[in-house]
Amino acid sequence: MTMNRRLLAAAVTVVLLGGTVAAQKVNITGAGATFPDPIYEKWFSEYNKLHPDVQINYQPNGSGGGVSAITQQTVFFGASDMPMTDDALSKAPGHIFHFPTVLGGVVPIYNIPGVTTELKFTGPLIADIFLGKITKWNDKAIAAVNPGVSLPATDIAVVHRSDGSGTSFIWTDYLSKVSPEWKQKVGANSAVSWPTGLGGAKNDGVAALIKQTPGGFGYVELIYAMQNSIASGPVQNAAGKFVKASLESVTAAAAGAAANMPPDFRVSITNAPGPEAYPISSFTWLLLYENPKDKAQAKTMNEFVKWALSDGQKLCAGLGYAPLPPNVVKLELAQLAKIALQ
Repeated sequence: MTMNRRLLAAAVTVVLLGGTVAAQKVNITGAGATFPDPIYEKWFSEYNKLHPDVQINYQPNGSGGGVSAITQQTVFFGASDMPMTDDALSKAPGHIFHFPTVLGGVVPIYNIPGVTTELKFTGPLIADIFLGKITKWNDKAIAAVNPGVSLPATDIAVVHRSDGSGTSFIWTDYLSKVSPEWKQKVGANSAVSWPTGLGGAKNDGVAALIKQTPGGFGYVELIYAMQNSIASGPVQNAAGKFVKASLESVTAAAAGAAANMPPDFRVSITNAPGPEAYPISSFTWLLLYENPKDKAQAKTMNEFVKWALSDGQKLCAGLGYAPLPPNVVKLELAQLAKIALQ
């Protein structure tokens, strides 16, 4: 009798939901870059509406945190705005693929009470401020780039990231290309020895510090400047034009790289050529193991990435990101097919 009841219970379980087996919930965790966090959170939410059985949880703890977590396998996927170095890749227990997801721009932001005119910046000017060589907003070097603007003698309060950050890598990678002194003394990395300034945690921490600090000057991903209503200015590009970060100008920066994308997708597009290009632009990457341990999660993540590279790209513009060039998406789908799902 007991056996019959067990068989009956099993049969009832199988015919639940009109004869179909209830889908098993898949929970996937990831961590890393704050730069793409707004679009990632949107993607995960929208994908969950389409697939209620899939829950993707993301901790935006900075690119350094994402690289560390994927290397230690405490998460299923990592996220970084700085491609992993050869040395970092060699320390991982398996081969890691880089998948560009969107493009964005890092913008100089400032808080100067009484100044409503949009300020322009050049790369060498930004480098000298971050080197501590320019300390007042009315410095002649700033005035020369912004003729006619009444600038106060307010001290410049430099704000940078305190955590290992891909946004910092993009910023310092750009400064290393436009300032030989910056390249020699500081260099490009997700964490550097900053010559001056205060540290803020994550993009939103930097934005908050700038907002509450008269004379503040720092850098964040474009969407954080927009969300916090903080002034940001155009930056002079390699062609000598002052260009603001926008969907169009970030896309223009990617155009050259898209045509010559390396097989592993690890590429820098800061200070890109072209009159329309915004000079502090970058791809951001999802990090996935080629041969992941959990095949159920791998299959689910594979389907999500396909969606993110297609339908998900349509959600980019509303959050200040530029979608991927179609030829890059095509290359990525070919790499995605190499992930071992069995």
